[in-house]
Amino acid sequence: MSLPQASPRSDGPDGWIGEVDLFLFGEGRHHRLWELLGAHLRTVGGVDGATFAVWAPNARAVRVVGDWNLWDGRVDRLEPVGVSGLWAAFVPGLVEGARYKFELEGADGRLRLKADPLARACEVPPSNASILTRSTHVWGDGAWVATHRIDGPLARPMRTYEAHLGSWRPGLDYRQLAVALGDYLVDLGFTHLELLPVAEHPFAGSWGYQVTGYFAPTSRFGSPDDFRFFIDHLHQRGIGVLLDWVPGHFPKDDWALARFDGTALYEHEDPRKGEQPDWGTLVFNYGRHEVRNFLVANALYWFEEFHIDGLRVDAVASMLYLDYSREPGEWEPNVHGGRENLEAIAFLQEANSAVFDAYPSAVMVAEESTSWPNVSKPVEWGGLGFSHKWNMGWMHDTLSYFAHDPVHRRWHHRDLTFGMLYAFTEHFVLPLSHDEVVHGKASLLSKMPGDEWQRFANLRCLYGWMWAYPGQKLLFMGGELAQWGEWNEEAGLDWQALSGDRHRGVQELVRSVNRVSAETPALWELDNSAAGFRWLDADDAEHSAYAFLRFSADGSQVVACAANFTPVPREGYRIGLPRAGEWRVILDTNATFFGGTGFGGTRNAWASDEPYQGQPCSAFVTLPPLSVVWLVSPGS
Repeated sequence: MSLPQASPRSDGPDGWIGEVDLFLFGEGRHHRLWELLGAHLRTVGGVDGATFAVWAPNARAVRVVGDWNLWDGRVDRLEPVGVSGLWAAFVPGLVEGARYKFELEGADGRLRLKADPLARACEVPPSNASILTRSTHVWGDGAWVATHRIDGPLARPMRTYEAHLGSWRPGLDYRQLAVALGDYLVDLGFTHLELLPVAEHPFAGSWGYQVTGYFAPTSRFGSPDDFRFFIDHLHQRGIGVLLDWVPGHFPKDDWALARFDGTALYEHEDPRKGEQPDWGTLVFNYGRHEVRNFLVANALYWFEEFHIDGLRVDAVASMLYLDYSREPGEWEPNVHGGRENLEAIAFLQEANSAVFDAYPSAVMVAEESTSWPNVSKPVEWGGLGFSHKWNMGWMHDTLSYFAHDPVHRRWHHRDLTFGMLYAFTEHFVLPLSHDEVVHGKASLLSKMPGDEWQRFANLRCLYGWMWAYPGQKLLFMGGELAQWGEWNEEAGLDWQALSGDRHRGVQELVRSVNRVSAETPALWELDNSAAGFRWLDADDAEHSAYAFLRFSADGSQVVACAANFTPVPREGYRIGLPRAGEWRVILDTNATFFGGTGFGGTRNAWASDEPYQGQPCSAFVTLPPLSVVWLVSPGS
């Protein structure tokens, strides 16, 4: 579904800003804001050139400077558009590729040279001028749109590969990445690619989380149309694309949004609300409708102009709480005396509502690290309106458990069972993300205890457990390689690791859990329902063993997952099962082609009519050392 046009461009300055545009902007509801503001190549009155429009209500004067006027602010002045706070002008003779900025005389009398807040292309950092651009890309993803934008975001399983474009294979541009990454994701069986922020940012070391160009894909890897090609190609390969979105804060660079017209325009004036102490950044003023409009329109822009499938919203907790990372006296309570940021809550609800109104199949994921209720419930039910929430509790508990030496795991048995108490309160994504493999936290492989064999076996256990557990799956790049070193955005992934058999085995396991789960409805159809999960044994701390069942929506298929998190093999381990007959092993993380020992030979299990663990039948299974085994019900 496409967003409707606001109005014909007929009633404003030079005939290209409409009255409805001004009305919607004044109301904070102009959902195609990128068509009203910024720079656009147009023909006005039969003359080719470019229009410029910018919101700067407190400026004394605004000019546009660029290549064509030798960056001389005396040449091209913008005029105020009524009392809207907008300034606009048409400059004849301009062509695609021209660089420009706005020169503003602020309310304080100072001159500021600012990049366009709605620039759709920017110079390659560290240069920071905005660039005139227009799209000529012809989309070829019609089949993807037709099949994937009908159902809601919960209708299909998501096996997501999180990536940082600059370090996946350094040196590749958008078009080269489209082919190489597309081939790789299809081969490994991932359904979605989630990109760390691609909106323009001056400091590569921020990984994109300090955004200065909210409407411009970073020019480091090519043009906006090159990025369109990237998404188009992935769609044609059957891969959905999610972008990391950062509406929670922005950097203080003096050429960007900070004190844009000489006042705190996009940010709060009060540092208790307007500064984020953790990151040395500024916080958007969510109580200002023009600022909310800027951000809501930005979310819609990526769907409309780049055909993305969803957004992962960064640092939601920092937006929800007025006292986030603040000591007493450093924050101001809301009107009710509480610590909830009511304006940010309203913004998140508005953004999610606008996205789902226009794109009902969109995926909107919250990175929310607290117990805030109803994050993934509809706004009309009092929720924040996201489709999914990252399960940070599951991630912390699971990684904590696996870090323990197996001899001590019996004392931490509940780490893996506690999460099931709240597993169905939200629509969860299970994230093993970039945040867990940087800043001294060690790679996933290096987190594991024991000798080299045990480390690899533990990592395979982690993936076997995770892919059987209810919830959508997300793995950061490099996890499938079992690389020893932390992720380093300057060095790229350790592709050389694949010269080792055990590393290739882990990659093969990731390929297999993706393939097998895709072919096994019981492992995903009821991810968000307690009806799809049942513990068989959650209390065998003595053996650090676990067993549970997963069910398909129609009940025709059942998968039993049994886990042994010690290096001691368990033969004749009895589990209850709902059906008699042969239960076929569909995954054994200790198989030799995954780099395991092959102990047990991935034997199928025969269930007899002997009740056990609340089930009418039972079977004796072999649990190899440090392994997870999946068995599927007879006839499946």
